[in-house]
Amino acid sequence: MFQLESTRLRLIPLNTTQLQLHAADYDALQRSLGLVPRPMQMEEYFQNEFDDALANYWLPETAANASRYEWFTNWLIVYKSENCVAGGIGVAGLPNDQGETEIGYGIDQSFRGQGVATEALECLAEWVFKNRALKALIAHTPVALVNSQRVLMKAGFEQISENEGLILWRKLNAN
Repeated sequence: MFQLESTRLRLIPLNTTQLQLHAADYDALQRSLGLVPRPMQMEEYFQNEFDDALANYWLPETAANASRYEWFTNWLIVYKSENCVAGGIGVAGLPNDQGETEIGYGIDQSFRGQGVATEALECLAEWVFKNRALKALIAHTPVALVNSQRVLMKAGFEQISENEGLILWRKLNAN
């Protein structure tokens, strides 16, 4: 099974079958990956965004792009010392005509403030930037999410603009 590793984390990209299991029985998915099952603790807003992405983006896009599904899916962020899911992260597909793709993440409430998001972001960014067509990663954060803004700054993103309550961030490919 393909995965990425950092000091404290494993990142596991979910294929279409695993995403279907995620939608049907999240505990069963975790067990199938040898993880300690636990519910994800997220605010309703983030859970709704996750559910929408699962149904309307990840499932259809991983099915349509099976040979490169890693670019179109949710990656589980596994906290190695507890062997459990600490959150999710992913990019919005292969680089577009401008050489960009968007990255997003969500961290379980009990793992926030421990550097998990920054470590996962740096780990996935290192992998996606191996694609020479990728010139920049972009991210959007609501103005009110100061902690998420700090994560992006620590991971080397710079603030580009602010529009309608969202801040646009960018990290350039140094390769």
